[in-house]
Amino acid sequence: MFAPISDYPIRKEKYDGDPPTNSNDAQPLWRCDFYFHGREKATDPKATDADVVVSGVPFDLACSGRSGTRMGPNAIRQSTAHLIWEGKRWPWNFALEERLKVCDAGNVDYAYGEPESLIDNLENHAHRWLSAGKNADAGGDHYISLPLLRAHARVHGPLALIHFDAHTDTYEHGTRFDHGTMFYHALKEGLLVPEHSLQIGIRTSYDRDNHPYEVLDADWVNDHGPAAVLERIRAKVGHHPAYISLDIDGLDPAYAPGTGTPVCGGMSTDLMLKVMRGMVGMELVGMDLVEVNPAYDHGDITSLAAATLGLEFLYTLAASKRV
Repeated sequence: MFAPISDYPIRKEKYDGDPPTNSNDAQPLWRCDFYFHGREKATDPKATDADVVVSGVPFDLACSGRSGTRMGPNAIRQSTAHLIWEGKRWPWNFALEERLKVCDAGNVDYAYGEPESLIDNLENHAHRWLSAGKNADAGGDHYISLPLLRAHARVHGPLALIHFDAHTDTYEHGTRFDHGTMFYHALKEGLLVPEHSLQIGIRTSYDRDNHPYEVLDADWVNDHGPAAVLERIRAKVGHHPAYISLDIDGLDPAYAPGTGTPVCGGMSTDLMLKVMRGMVGMELVGMDLVEVNPAYDHGDITSLAAATLGLEFLYTLAASKRV
């Protein structure tokens, strides 16, 4: 599944009332014809016994490169159709439903062209599910991490961040909505604990002398492998509640061509999957999986990678018995 700062105003008060009317069945952008991994649809946390909710966020108004990530959530859902057939999933050797009940809440509604409405609706949506004891998992433009972190911090307090990306997303751009600024503002708002946070797969410039988070850059990750990455993650995060933010461009474009700002020299799907599976037992409280852009995908390579990583996150939760 946040206090505003003076130079980055989003709103002056939080909305804790009933959710807005959902238009999933009325507008093509928000409509879901297939739910994650074939799971049941649920829109009310009090009306389901699910352990985890999956939500889509069809939003790309904060992107700086190629638009189209608003179509990412449904593309990821469609790709999970290729993963349903396996009962006891390799390498876990158990079926997800044996240990974890998952539902799909559809796509978060907002007034398209009005990013402010997305910010309020998404935080409120995530907080409703988290307040009911559920974990929130969402996909879309990376800007969505900021309202999701606000919702999670309201429930769990300041979080450790485990961030997979080609970019640090700590830039101080003057624009109000930008998918490269979230972790700068999240830190300023007190949502994150930098001493327990790290960024993995980075391969673009950042201020090395004043950077608040530990960085495992792509060269280090590819040279040292998943075991060394996991050692650093566990040492850094410890037992702190941790939030995973996974930008699909953390993968090399060979494995994820369908994204808005691809950067060569990234991780392989195999490496990232091994890191995800290796986080069993950690206090993982939420995840977002973002920046899948079907318009630039080839043979659904990117959406399948994202669907697989999202499913592996759920298996990691199931194996951890945290929910």
